[in-house]
Amino acid sequence: MQRWRGLEDIPQDWGRSVVTIGSYDGVHRGHQLIIGRAVERARELGVPSVVVTFDPHPSEVVRPGSHPPLLAPHHRRAELMAELGVDAVLILPFTAEFSKLAPADFIVKVLVDKLHAQLVIEGPNFRFGHRAAGNVQLLTEFGETYDYRVEVIDLYVSGEAGGGEPFSSTLTRRLVAEGDVAGAAEILGRPHRVEGIVVRGAQRGRELGFPTANVETLPHTAIPADGVYAGWLNVNGEAMPAAISVGTNPQFDATERTVEAYAIDRVGLDLYGLHVSVDFLAYVRGMLKFDSVDELLVAMAADVKRCSELISTYERG
Repeated sequence: MQRWRGLEDIPQDWGRSVVTIGSYDGVHRGHQLIIGRAVERARELGVPSVVVTFDPHPSEVVRPGSHPPLLAPHHRRAELMAELGVDAVLILPFTAEFSKLAPADFIVKVLVDKLHAQLVIEGPNFRFGHRAAGNVQLLTEFGETYDYRVEVIDLYVSGEAGGGEPFSSTLTRRLVAEGDVAGAAEILGRPHRVEGIVVRGAQRGRELGFPTANVETLPHTAIPADGVYAGWLNVNGEAMPAAISVGTNPQFDATERTVEAYAIDRVGLDLYGLHVSVDFLAYVRGMLKFDSVDELLVAMAADVKRCSELISTYERG
């Protein structure tokens, strides 16, 4: 899959294509419907499929300080899109100047002049251009002039997550913030993931017999609520069952919020400096302060046992 950073990266000889545009944070099951349809139609038409997305999130430019917690960084979204069969991803730098681009100019500069869109696939509430003034109707009207068609796909899926609310990135972020990682996984179609570099922490876990990877997460990452979770620690392509702790470590009066993963039954791991990812499968318990270190050790042993059971049940199911 090709990855382009800005319009200037698009090959000069790029031909017609099927295009879909959106932030697509998380590439959840609703997004997958639209992207999957774009891939399907592109193959039918014998042209490439292109996903257009933005960096940073438009809200950070339009309303500084309002950047939402991200469900997936751009490289992860690109991986997920590649798995869906997308041929190219165009990441447009979203600047103050770009935010002022009128809908008509966006259509001409991006869809027509650069991507030579033959077909555009979008959800019914798609908005674009300055002050989000462009919509599906306008996009369709301009298609009559610039020789492309528009197909609208209902991206709304619902299930048990969020009490039956339609699946969305906003709902997923809320569930993650509440610690409902199982609900988030239903929407995403996979466990929620955070990633970053393993850094040196206070090394208390090592002293207690449960050495953890202290993950310095990427900026704006959507991090689950404080607590203990079952999941996986992914290192160099290997998924290791893990007990994961999120929080400030109240037992030792720490103040910095961390994400730490203990690879169950693995010894001698040296992960410092490595880029790793952590997948959250299930919530186990909230973050507690115990009366003694001995009580903490008993709880940690129980946590590891419970995490192993949950992971085994998931893998068998």
